[in-house]
Amino acid sequence: MHLNLHLLRIFFTVAGQRSFSEAARVLRISQPAVSKAVRELERRLDLPLLERSASGARGVHLTANGGALFEHARGIFALERAASEDIRARVGLQRGQLSVGASTTVAAYWLPAYAAAFSLRFPGIDLKIGVGNTQMVCDGLIGCEFDIALVEGAIHDSRILSTHWRDDELRIIAGPNAPVARRRRPSLAELNSEIWLLREPGSGTRDVTERLMRNNGIAPRRTIEIGSNEGIARAVASGLGVAMLPTCVLGELIVLQQVKPLPFPDEAALVRPLLLLQLKERPPSPLLRAFRDVLRQPPPAGSDEAVKRVRR
Repeated sequence: MHLNLHLLRIFFTVAGQRSFSEAARVLRISQPAVSKAVRELERRLDLPLLERSASGARGVHLTANGGALFEHARGIFALERAASEDIRARVGLQRGQLSVGASTTVAAYWLPAYAAAFSLRFPGIDLKIGVGNTQMVCDGLIGCEFDIALVEGAIHDSRILSTHWRDDELRIIAGPNAPVARRRRPSLAELNSEIWLLREPGSGTRDVTERLMRNNGIAPRRTIEIGSNEGIARAVASGLGVAMLPTCVLGELIVLQQVKPLPFPDEAALVRPLLLLQLKERPPSPLLRAFRDVLRQPPPAGSDEAVKRVRR
């Protein structure tokens, strides 16, 4: 049996007001329309719902069947009000959840200050940040695990809209006591003779390192794969080899002279874009638009302190 919610609302209002005329006033429709709607509901249910008062008496009364339906209607419309209030709160950015995917470098060094700024502006929003390499984050975005994503590295998926967010500086580094670190400008042969430490496949840092190698004829005699930028940085500081890493990862290590940046002829090759990703087919919600607006602001205080220390 299909229960017509329009007819149910009119019946509920009549029962609550105990009057057809008051229900008509509340609903802003004519009294004959109210009476007709109640009769139609009774006909469809094949049950008497209201007892009209005898002549001279005022108001209407619920039958036993009408009382049962009234209680069901009370629950239905209470749930409707709760849903409506929740949606209004979400549209007004007073409540909700936003899931952000971020590659490891972005999550560790660039995103925290923006996440803090967003949370201060919208304290009722639950912010969830998922971390992985660039490929993992893209897969999560496509699988709708994330509403939006921030990564480094090229994206080659027609389902994803990729836009430039900001630039990320990189450095080629060696241990301070490594022979290559003593050279004013290492030769290609010297770079090839070193062990290069690389991130895992799917990492944006791995992609940009391999692209630099291809473009500059670097073919190292040996590579070692390590699954985190911090692990690679510490390994270089221990004298294991050379690597190319984001400057933001290296701040304290460079300042404390635990690693040494190596000069490179093409400085432009040591800058990569950080990208903002969204699914093309998914229209942005008010919450997503608000988060994008925060990301477009100048970097919050503290978001690039490591880079500034290295430059100084």
